[in-house]
Amino acid sequence: MGRNGENPDASEFSNRMADIDWTAITGALDGQGFAVIPGLLSTAQCDAMIGYYGDEDRFRKRIVMGRHGYGSGEYQYFDYPLPPEVSGLRTGLYPSLASIANRWQEALGLAPRFPGGHAAYLDTCHRAGQKRPTPLLLKYDAGDFNRLHQDVYGEHLFPLQAIILLSDPGRDFTGGELVITEQRARMQARAEIVPLRRGDAAIIAVRERPGKGAHGPVRMMMRHGVSRVLSGERHTLGIIFHDAA
Repeated sequence: MGRNGENPDASEFSNRMADIDWTAITGALDGQGFAVIPGLLSTAQCDAMIGYYGDEDRFRKRIVMGRHGYGSGEYQYFDYPLPPEVSGLRTGLYPSLASIANRWQEALGLAPRFPGGHAAYLDTCHRAGQKRPTPLLLKYDAGDFNRLHQDVYGEHLFPLQAIILLSDPGRDFTGGELVITEQRARMQARAEIVPLRRGDAAIIAVRERPGKGAHGPVRMMMRHGVSRVLSGERHTLGIIFHDAA
């Protein structure tokens, strides 16, 4: 991918987006709060994304997790203009996720509804002062981990996000599993490992989702993190659809 915006893998990328089984994704999200899209990025696209990490001009901010109590490791937020792959993931995934998000909002009795296109949603964020891009690259070395958290950056919050594994588990690193937890009021939390291969995308709930209760939908509070990396180096791409204040 060149800085001039040329994308030799554009057709392949579009085909991968078109092949997503949204019926299966919707069912998994409704049932367990996460879903996996296998092979969303190719090996070459994963390599290209990892290669961006050393290009400081692409990023607006670098966070060293240990300085803030977030865990151990580091990540960088992309600056605008986003790389075409990152922008393409945001705009390509958003419409189907917005349909799920609106249904979740209705089930939970929450007022905000999301427009069909990502540009319109970003306009809402920007008019509210949330103008800083939130897609990010994360880098973990042996011993690093990420504490359970929620990616909330302001008043406007899109309920779903994507996490794409860029490294090859078992070859590039060991350990470092994506962990999610869900908790219903007055109940203990449930934890689950999300199995990912290189190029797979996990779609997860950002903060909450509707679950099944005895008398209708109940609110399930969600968090996610990364277990300790035992060896090697692990890179991931985070696609968050709301911008930051």
